[in-house]
This record gives sequence, C-alpha cells and structure tokens, in this order.
Amino acid sequence: MAIIDCPECTHKISDQSASCTNCGFPTSKMNFLIKCPECSESTSNQSNSCTSCGFPIAKPSPFKAAPPPLPTNNYTTIVHVNRKSKGVAALLALFLGGFGIHKFYLGQTLWGILYLLFCWTFIPAIISLFEVIILLFMNESEFNKRFG
Repeated sequence: MAIIDCPECTHKISDQSASCTNCGFPTSKMNFLIKCPECSESTSNQSNSCTSCGFPIAKPSPFKAAPPPLPTNNYTTIVHVNRKSKGVAALLALFLGGFGIHKFYLGQTLWGILYLLFCWTFIPAIISLFEVIILLFMNESEFNKRFG
C-alpha cells in the first residue's frame, strides 16, 4: 500500500482506495507505479500483470457503501398477568372468610358486603370453609376464567 497524489486535486490518497476522498476522481483512471507483491519490482497499476515476473496484479475493488440497515420488526408482546392468586384467595377464605375478605379480593364486592353484614351469625364462616375446598380443587384455568 502506498500513498499517491490525486492527478485532479493533488490530494494524498491510498493506492488501494477506489476514488479520491477529496474530489472523487476514480483511481482506476490514475496511472501510478505500484510494487509487485511477488517480486517487489515497480509496475504500472494499469497493467494486468507484473512486467518483471508476470504475477497477476489485482485491481482495487470499487468502494461500496454499507447497505442500509434492515428494518427491524418491533413486536410488542402482551403478557396477561393474572393479578389474583388462587392460593391467596383460599388462604383469605380460610382465615378471614367469615368477614368476606376473600370475596373483596376476588372482585365480588356485593358478596363481600353481605358476608360482612351477616358475619355475626357465623353463616358466612361456614360457607367460606366450603369455598376454601372449592378453591383448592379448582383448575388454574377455571379460576382465571372466573376471577382473572
């Protein structure tokens, strides 16, 4: 690799570049001496082979700009996060079911108020024990369908 002068603007450029970086004059039209990679003798860049040993002279490949970046597919994945847990609902029904706290947790506000109104009768506490069993044996998908 050698530094040469551009014949158009006399700007210093590499002999390996495809064109002058200052004026854009193509190096393929420039005539300058290069060293043969095989025998190190000087030969013209316009010749196809070394005049001394016959070694083929490679022409510099034309400069190619980098291709534009490929479009990216920005997919947004929506994940449905279940806010209600079957285990939490069962524990609330077991320990605080007489007050209807599990009903408030599950979004059944009217039932929660009824349980609170009748908590002094212990009827909601008995019903909530059955609800604990129902919640424990319920599928996760069915729970999510009902309360999710």
